[in-house]
Formats: sequence, C-alpha cells, structure tokens
Amino acid sequence: MPLITDPSDLEKMRKACQTAAGLLDYLTPHVKAGVTTAELDRLCVERIAELGVKSATVGYAPPGHTPFPGAICTSVNHVICHGIPGDKVLKNGDIMNIDVTIIQDGWFGDTSRMFHVGEPSILARRLSQTAYDCMWLGIEKVRPGATLGDIGNAIQSHAEKQGFSVVREYCGHGVGRQFHQDPQVLHYGKAGTGVKLQPGMIFTIEPMINAGRKELRVLADGWTVVTRDHSLSAQWEHAVLVTDNGYEVLTTSPDMPAPPEFVAQAG
Repeated sequence: MPLITDPSDLEKMRKACQTAAGLLDYLTPHVKAGVTTAELDRLCVERIAELGVKSATVGYAPPGHTPFPGAICTSVNHVICHGIPGDKVLKNGDIMNIDVTIIQDGWFGDTSRMFHVGEPSILARRLSQTAYDCMWLGIEKVRPGATLGDIGNAIQSHAEKQGFSVVREYCGHGVGRQFHQDPQVLHYGKAGTGVKLQPGMIFTIEPMINAGRKELRVLADGWTVVTRDHSLSAQWEHAVLVTDNGYEVLTTSPDMPAPPEFVAQAG
C-alpha cells in the first residue's frame, strides 16, 4: 500500500487528476439527446491528444478480458459500469455515467460523473443525487486513524435509507503510479473495521448505487456490467488523498458539481 508524501509527486498526481476531471468538463456540453456514446469517446480521444496525455483505458486488458476499446466508459441507465462506447444514441430522460482515466507524467488520474440527458424521471434524478451524496458521505469519513469500514458504512447506510442498494462486486481502489492497487475501498461494511487510513494514501471512492436490487450480470462482451433486474444504476467517483488532518479531493476541475451542503470541507 504505497504512501505518497513527496510534494513533487503529489503535485504530479494532482495535475493528472485535474486533467481527468477537466475532460469531463469538456464533454459536458456534448452530452445531449441524439449524440452517440461513440461520438463522445471520439471527442475525448481528440482532446486527450491535444493535451499531450495518454488514455489509460484504450487497450487496457486485465487477465480474462479483451482489450477495452474506449477512452471513456459510457454507462447508460441500467448499465452499472464499464459500458463500451458505441452506436447507442442518447435520448431524453437517459442518465449516464462517464468514467475517464488518463496517464500524465507517469501518474493516473481517475474520475467519473453522472450526466442527465434532457429531463430524467424523478426516480432517476433521486438515484443520481443519492449516489452523489453517498460518495461525499464516504469522502467525509476520510482522515488519519479512520478505517475503510467507516467509508463503506457511511455509503451503505445512506443508500439503503433511501431505499436503494449498493453494488458489492466492484469497489474503489488505490491509484497513483498504477491504475489499480491497494487498498480496495468497499462501498459497504461495518464502521471501525478494515484498514486504518494513513496520510499519503490515495484511493478512489466510487459507489455504484442501484434503484432496485444489488445483483448484477456481465454481458457477453466481457466488460459491460448491468443490473440483473434492469433497474437504473448511478455512480460518481473522486480520487482522494489522506492528509495529516483530513482529506484532499484530487479530481477537481472548474466546472465540477459543487459538493453537497452537508460537506464540511471540500479539500
């Protein structure tokens, strides 16, 4: 479990994370009815090239997977995560998560955000807001001496209080010079259990919240994960640094959504 404390390294990681978040800002005005997810991916690929950084996901192939083809994951409606960009045309009422990871100067910036196409249903908007609040409730638990279980418990408690469920099979993860590393950050669990947080840890908090049941299935492409009951799913993701007295959200950008009102500190 690497601890990143060198100021130069931290600044490089901040820049990578801010670049990733800036890509979501860049895509925001293009997310509208009539646009395909492949077009959004093309725009992202072009922007990545202009910035002189590298996509971490194009050609990414962990054991047992075919190479992922896109610079972004586009997970629409009942897709939980890892949606492959393609000929899917966005329509009014859709909700979608866009997840992007880039490599800049050897550091990985990883973040995701929900997008609304036109006017989603009341349920869809409430689900998206709940997932956002869950992420921030988890972030607010981050401080030295706290545990990963504190984060997971805060997320699970809020999601279930709202009548939603938390996906178990996918979790947050350490990030830095590698895409995925320890610790694994579960979005459910018991407060006071698990790894204790230390200054210099960097990891993502990225709860996947379903409107229906928590069960899922993976489609034949080996990547796309959907809700088994075809209910809507929502996810938000930030990369977070454990500081000496709390946390710093690294994946910040000028147009990122504001933290909820209950957030005592935003970085």
